[in-house]
Amino acid sequence: MCRLAAITSNDYFSPMEAILALETMKEGHDGSGLGLTLKDLGGEFEKLKQYPILSGVGSKKGIEMLDNYMKRKGFKLIHNWSPSLHPVKGIQAREYYFARAYDVPGSCAERKFADCEDMLMKTRLELRALGEPDQSLFVYSFYPDVLTIKEVGDPLDVGRFFGLDSGKITSRICLAQGRQNTNYAIYLYACHPFFLQGYCTMTNGENTAFVPIREYLSGRGFPGYMGYNSDSEVFAHILHYTVRQLGMPLRYYKDVITPLMKESEIAQRSDADALRLMRQSLRPLCIDGPNCVIGFTPDGTCFMTQDAKKLRPGVVGGVKGKYALMSEECGVDSAIPQRDRSTDIFPMKYDFVTISPRAQEVKIWNQLQG
Repeated sequence: MCRLAAITSNDYFSPMEAILALETMKEGHDGSGLGLTLKDLGGEFEKLKQYPILSGVGSKKGIEMLDNYMKRKGFKLIHNWSPSLHPVKGIQAREYYFARAYDVPGSCAERKFADCEDMLMKTRLELRALGEPDQSLFVYSFYPDVLTIKEVGDPLDVGRFFGLDSGKITSRICLAQGRQNTNYAIYLYACHPFFLQGYCTMTNGENTAFVPIREYLSGRGFPGYMGYNSDSEVFAHILHYTVRQLGMPLRYYKDVITPLMKESEIAQRSDADALRLMRQSLRPLCIDGPNCVIGFTPDGTCFMTQDAKKLRPGVVGGVKGKYALMSEECGVDSAIPQRDRSTDIFPMKYDFVTISPRAQEVKIWNQLQG
């Protein structure tokens, strides 16, 4: 299994806090990989929030290809973060790790943000297509105020390898996952979290409904629904499809992935007609776990939910201004030891837990009650 550690805070904090929480849950992951996605960045990126950040790793050939492509497309490099590597036994350093902030071409700056988002996504996908055949370039995200890091190795070792304890990189939201995908070979694109146009998720479990979900999403005609080196990547895409493409409130993500199946349950909801229509038209997006899903949306709302089987652990706890969403209670203890543990939330199969931006409020939305 994997282990998940997410923190959302009113203040900037180091990603090492989430990594140390993963360390407390080490019996639940095999130490084969770490994925980090940071949102609302501090440190050297705090004053660059309006610029999209391209995160990835590459060889010398890949970086030359990246530079040529970005210059040709009219992107201007504003800032380049490259970690000061600290050799750690068992981690094979790649040639270049980067998080680069760019000024966008003038044509994009004049468009509405949704169109600019599409251009940034197209750029990321084209770079991926250029570098993936020979693995000379991996790109994980290209979006304002978001940074993604992925590497093979024990999470604590990877954090030290990148020097993430230096304080140069901080954020108000951090999603961290220990261990790469269970069912596939170790591959950077198979490592959680997964990000698409401001929507991000990571998952502990097995998505046994992966194939029909993948086929449904692939048929929507949206170029970002691709890749699928992990069966868990579809959770981020379902979130994106539900909220961004269909315009539904976030809580309906729960109704899409785990729809109420009994008519007696549906009839209790004031939006029963909408539920019936969703169950009929979006049935291929229903998951079949076991899964615990943690994620965030573009406005900084964080959430946790379970599949109907509720066979993967998950807990939410903290204080106003800082909350943790973890696979295990010991992870919350590591991140926020000074809290009232009696208020910890253990979401069950009908629950959808959300934490508002800057960790100001926690809500439990119950699917039965609506």
